[in-house]
Amino acid sequence: MGHLGHLKEEYRQLVERLDANPVGLPEPKTEEARQGWQEILEILFTPEDAALAARMPVAPSKLEKIASRVGMKPSELRTRLDSLADRGIVLDLVHPETGDVRYLLAPPVVGFFEFSMMRAKDSIPKKRMAKALEAYTHGDDTFARDVFGGDTVIGRTMVHETALRDDSLPDVLDWERATSVVGDARVHAVSLCYCRHKKEHLGQRCDAPMDVCLSLNGGAEFVIRRGFGRKVAPSEAMDILVESRESGLVQIADNVQHRPTYVCNCCGCCCGQLSAINDFDLPAVNPSGFVALSDREKCNGCSRCARACPVTAIAMDGVRISAKRKNRLAPRVDADRCIGCGVCVAACRRSAMAMERRKERPRVPWNVIEKSLRMAMERGRLPHLLFDVGQNRGMAFLNKTLQAICRLPLMDRLLASEQLRSRFVKFAIKNIPDPTG
Repeated sequence: MGHLGHLKEEYRQLVERLDANPVGLPEPKTEEARQGWQEILEILFTPEDAALAARMPVAPSKLEKIASRVGMKPSELRTRLDSLADRGIVLDLVHPETGDVRYLLAPPVVGFFEFSMMRAKDSIPKKRMAKALEAYTHGDDTFARDVFGGDTVIGRTMVHETALRDDSLPDVLDWERATSVVGDARVHAVSLCYCRHKKEHLGQRCDAPMDVCLSLNGGAEFVIRRGFGRKVAPSEAMDILVESRESGLVQIADNVQHRPTYVCNCCGCCCGQLSAINDFDLPAVNPSGFVALSDREKCNGCSRCARACPVTAIAMDGVRISAKRKNRLAPRVDADRCIGCGVCVAACRRSAMAMERRKERPRVPWNVIEKSLRMAMERGRLPHLLFDVGQNRGMAFLNKTLQAICRLPLMDRLLASEQLRSRFVKFAIKNIPDPTG
């Protein structure tokens, strides 16, 4: 396999292009991971596909603009892009009211990694792809640290609403409730769980349900249009939420407050995000605004909570009892590791586990622009978000991004200014008051 310099030129340019994203496809350190890395590229992209994808914009763009950029006729390019969209390599976004279509290169996650395993059968060799993905993502920690190494990550935990006490419910915001996020979505779709499907081809899948990956809003429209899942009614989407919760799965949503595009139902053994916590000790999921709490007076030391915790945040400690020769066991919650899912509460049969509000609530980006902005800043890639290989993104995109920058706390705005080194951006940041006061 070898290093980046030994890749075919088309793949080398594609990797460089992907690494301009907030989350890229960095070259790993070990030979096992490198083999998986190159296999992924060769499975998904022909050299011709890689050459085209390397010139695709990351920001959504019209067909005519892309055609001019890559030197192709729009009709010819549309055929190529449709083929790539059918494989989840390119995203075609259709405005729900105007029908206006824009295209962009999909990132690895959430993107062509997931789409490669969302269908039971297609042109992608599933077992080969599963082995390549596992080798790349677990052969060493390079990719995991690129995805999960910043303060802003891709997904956020949604606490099981049934795990909350009645006095906590009025304090829960709509975007913190899985039922509200799913209920408020305008379109719903369900697909195979990418993570469990991958593990199935490796002979490592658990017994959790497979058909539980929910896409919402624009994400659902793409999934339905390109055959990565099926459209479902809101009632069926709600049933999937309930069944997954009763199966002890963690509900992880898009890490935004406004218009999330998915809610996954995850297990600690298969899920890529939870595995990054368990295998690499990375804060891979933004925790919910709640943390688990044990009542040792009610607890009988059965350890159900510790065994159910998907991120091993609960340990059973020995506790001395007066006039007893043997210790009793009681749970100890690592609040820093706890993701606030509430799975332990459902596992406990004595009502000894509960969820309480964190003293400091985790920061959740308002929308996908703010999330991308934060991720790009934290990974030193903010200039790439605004300027595409030296080309201006366009005023509409710049305006939205600058608005998002100016809503950030002062220190984050200063970091953005240092990365961009743009007089215009510095002027905008300097002349708009700090919203945090």
